Amino acid sequence: MADFTALALPEDGKLAHNITHFARALRKAGLPIGPGRVIGAIRAVEAAGFSRQADFYWTLHACFVSRPDHRAVFGQVFRLFWRDPRYLEHMMSLLIPSVRGTQEDHKAAAAEKRAAEALLDGALRDVPPPDPDEDEAALIEIDATFTMSAQERLRNLDFEQMSTVELAEARRMLARLTLPVAPILSRRTATDRLGRRADWRRTLRQALRQGGEVSRMARKSPVTRWPNLVVLCDISGSMAQYSRVVLHFVHAVSNAKGQGWARVHAFTFGTRLTNITRHMARRDVDAALAAAGAEAQDWSGGTRIGACLRLFNRDWGRRVLGQGAVVLLITDGLDREDAGGTDLAREMQRLHLSARRLVWINPLLRWDGFAPRATGIRAMLPHVDSFRAGHSIASLQMLADALADPRDQGEKARLMRLIGD
Repeated sequence: MADFTALALPEDGKLAHNITHFARALRKAGLPIGPGRVIGAIRAVEAAGFSRQADFYWTLHACFVSRPDHRAVFGQVFRLFWRDPRYLEHMMSLLIPSVRGTQEDHKAAAAEKRAAEALLDGALRDVPPPDPDEDEAALIEIDATFTMSAQERLRNLDFEQMSTVELAEARRMLARLTLPVAPILSRRTATDRLGRRADWRRTLRQALRQGGEVSRMARKSPVTRWPNLVVLCDISGSMAQYSRVVLHFVHAVSNAKGQGWARVHAFTFGTRLTNITRHMARRDVDAALAAAGAEAQDWSGGTRIGACLRLFNRDWGRRVLGQGAVVLLITDGLDREDAGGTDLAREMQRLHLSARRLVWINPLLRWDGFAPRATGIRAMLPHVDSFRAGHSIASLQMLADALADPRDQGEKARLMRLIGD
């Protein structure tokens, strides 16, 4: 274990005051922290001492972090608040556009923008507005001809890189997205006076009632039916941030009228499989996701993709995959249990054969150099119809085109060539 240097006790004696401000920053960044936790953290630091950085960090971590997905936010806020002497300059560089253009010098790390917003709350409002009477020679003209609008930039921004405000706006945009589907022609037929196919059986029955004379030709047409949409969403630790945003999209699809889906079934999986379909039927999205999160006890835990797919195929496959169902599988494919990938490949093959179309949405495709090196990804990829990214609003909007085109494969063909090499 690395040897941490000792931290000097603050001379002004305002340690409790600083911990209180630190807790307020965490609360603004999204952590559920109340006065009781703040008091407990102050008492814990007094009991544990203030001698090493590691002790101080993990003492506050034990008091303020209650979920695995809060660790990234806590780590960023702690580093910027306690460790980095230039944290204010660093955070303002994340939130204020540079003069050279609208692009940032570097992409913010996970949860870094939310930490910056929490610690700089109100600081940007103190920046004085530009003086309209300032000398024209000192003004800087910025050509915004080819720059993207704020909404367009948000459409292409990675969910993991979004700030708290941007996530809220992204959820509102997702609530307006649609995922229409075309009806399926069934082999069954129904009587249709203007149908193009002759109904010989009905024609002969009518003729028998008239002494064998055929007076009118009965006609029929194929019956159209609407498929089910089945969503299998990975809620493990590596997928927690994306899963919360994608479930907003699933809720919007579940409650939208006129899109054509017979029914939308939603399941979450991490270390176990959970059916959250009835929760997605609630009109209020916050109440729906809160109820789904309360039922899915394995949120932000481990990943057992093969075992969960086996449970789905055994217990739910026959119930929800009939009538030409379309399956959306949302996972990064990083299975922690099946080292060889044999069981995972078998369950994926069974799922693929049971569904009319299987679309795999993987947020790891946001990386340009993504390659199917993980065993789970190599086992799953041959058994999907389409392999697409799911890290931004734009990538989810393209799902409608992918489902409408039965020949769409996304990135599957390219990655299969890499596996073959």
